[in-house]
Amino acid sequence: MTTVRKAVIPAAGLGTRILPATKSIPKELLTLVDRPMISYVVEEAVGAGCTDVIIVTSPGKAALEEYFRPAPELEAILERKHKDELLAAVREATELANVTFVTQDEPLGLGHAVACARDAIGDEPFAVLLPDELFGGPSLVRGLIDANARFDASVIAVMEMPRNEISAYGVVDPEPVDESIVRMKGFVEKPPADEAKSNLGSVGRYVLTPEVFDALTRTKPGAGGEIQLTDAIAAVGGYALIHRGRRRDAGNPRGYVAAFVELARERGFPV
Repeated sequence: MTTVRKAVIPAAGLGTRILPATKSIPKELLTLVDRPMISYVVEEAVGAGCTDVIIVTSPGKAALEEYFRPAPELEAILERKHKDELLAAVREATELANVTFVTQDEPLGLGHAVACARDAIGDEPFAVLLPDELFGGPSLVRGLIDANARFDASVIAVMEMPRNEISAYGVVDPEPVDESIVRMKGFVEKPPADEAKSNLGSVGRYVLTPEVFDALTRTKPGAGGEIQLTDAIAAVGGYALIHRGRRRDAGNPRGYVAAFVELARERGFPV
């Protein structure tokens, strides 16, 4: 079975959907119960088999790097006070995976953010996980990795979306392969609802072949004046895996609160 070793987590965005909180706190460090949301996503990548995680960050987000670094003074205090469970939790973040950082100097879009990780990825397939979307475990990414091995092509995750919301997503023009896989005849970022080729909208999980990097170098700014990952994927082609399980969008206030409450209940916290 093919193993995808590396995962990219684009975390350079401004977090505009949760301003003003994200004026001083990176969105990815907003706490869900007792750990920041990005920790759940790193755990998901590791659970799917990834050993190296590349986080794309931006100037002003040094706190993200601090979270994944050892904290010897804090650890010494916890050890001295015999706070063994807290000490283990603090150390866990630094031991999850080989976490490295690259910087996106300008906010030029998701495609540009992924392109910033090219040197760290090299010439091998890799996963991309958006940090404000949570799927409750590694099974979706594992499914994408298996589909990448099956087709030797890029594979993205999609879900069936309400028609009145589809214009907020990248939309696939599908050709069915089986009950859960479609070939992408086209892939368009945020089309008007009456022009969308289906109700299959992309959600924040991808396994991409390295050819995507060359496509990104040729990609012109698209929707929103940004370099869209969608356009590069459309250029190289690939498949989409239809996800019919849970998805939590923690990148907006309503979704964040819902994710917090659901995760708290799952982990036995009274809410």
